[in-house]
Amino acid sequence: MTTTVTAPGNPIGDPMDLVARTRRHTTLQETVSQTLSMAWRATKKMRRNPEQFFDVTLQPILFTAMFAYIFGGAISGDVQSYLPLMIPGILAQTVLTTCMATGVQLREDMDKGVFDRFKSLPMARIAPLAGPMVADLLRYAIAAILTFTVGILIGYRPDGGAVGVLAAILLAVVTGWSLAWAFTWVGTIARSAQSVQGISMMILFPLTFLSNAFVPVDSLPGWLAAFVKVNPVSHLVSAARDLANRGAVSDQVWLTLLACAVVIAVFAPLSVRSYKRHL
Repeated sequence: MTTTVTAPGNPIGDPMDLVARTRRHTTLQETVSQTLSMAWRATKKMRRNPEQFFDVTLQPILFTAMFAYIFGGAISGDVQSYLPLMIPGILAQTVLTTCMATGVQLREDMDKGVFDRFKSLPMARIAPLAGPMVADLLRYAIAAILTFTVGILIGYRPDGGAVGVLAAILLAVVTGWSLAWAFTWVGTIARSAQSVQGISMMILFPLTFLSNAFVPVDSLPGWLAAFVKVNPVSHLVSAARDLANRGAVSDQVWLTLLACAVVIAVFAPLSVRSYKRHL
């Protein structure tokens, strides 16, 4: 025989009491706290798997050096003249290709059943998605800083000064974080991590190379120049050049931030909705 002791006036099984103690939604403060907890989890995972930093450490060094010495003479006559054009382009390429890993890692966690453990937890559904993306801000910052560091070592001298360079890095990081929501959505609908990577590369690489990142727009055919001018990556590159090379906050900066807001507004809800269908 089992005896259960209950507090007076609070019998077990009282439906009204259960309803009173149950909330259907988490508060904003709880959502932020849970997101930061998931970000800390992702950061610990990075520390235990240092290979996750290979792309943000090796890629900026290799691409900056190769593009400068291979294409500098052909496009601008010499390496020094090419660097103000190329470094902001490499910055955009490096940060944007880095954010592809967000969707790949998400898909791998879903395939391993990691997200199945979150089903019974009283947490906001956006926290498991936004948490790793907050942690990835560290990877974007490393990639951006290394790009400018290598550029300065080979002769790049940004006239925008330290403030202009920091502003360009911050803009690139914000853009990478916003675009990561699109790859997060791809990670929730794709069937494997390999397919996420393949789809992401098919989307991002044409946008990156069919932009003004590495060549002047006026050197392109008319039909291609028309596409390059409306390419969102071109707006990011132009904004980064204005900030780093001239220290100017041009219209390209505001267009880039507007594009970031649109991407987040579209793909963040889609990612959460698609993620909830897997729970």
